[in-house]
Amino acid sequence: MKDNIRTYVERQLLDNYQKYYRLAYSYVKNEADALDIVQESAYKAMKNCGGLKEEAFADTWIYRIVVNTALDFLRSSQRQAESVEEYLEEEQSVEEGYEKADIMATLSTLATKDRSVLILRYFESFKLEQIAEMTGESLSTVKSRLYRAQEKLRLKLE
Repeated sequence: MKDNIRTYVERQLLDNYQKYYRLAYSYVKNEADALDIVQESAYKAMKNCGGLKEEAFADTWIYRIVVNTALDFLRSSQRQAESVEEYLEEEQSVEEGYEKADIMATLSTLATKDRSVLILRYFESFKLEQIAEMTGESLSTVKSRLYRAQEKLRLKLE
């Protein structure tokens, strides 16, 4: 059973690499750092996949590892967000999936947790329950955070 889960986790990591990269990039806004985060997350996932009981939970489990690794990176480096202009220049050359620069620039002004919920919901198409599991927050907290983040985004874009 553990070999099956290990193989499944490995397959998930390979098949969804770009998604994990985009998620990490949305936190750190730096290509090299995002690559490091994905690599570290893959290492953690492979190292700890023996504790995973069912394949069905692997996808959200890996996303949670990526989110936590990105947050750990931000905490440890205590980096400030790049200026909007630098961010947009990099965003256009690196990220094909997030085409609307004005939305991404506005997203970058939101708090990390608010930005994370919006990205997981609308760019990565996760259900609220999955986001709650990934972030380690209750479903009601995720719903509240999503609503507030949507309002902040709407006001800033107007």
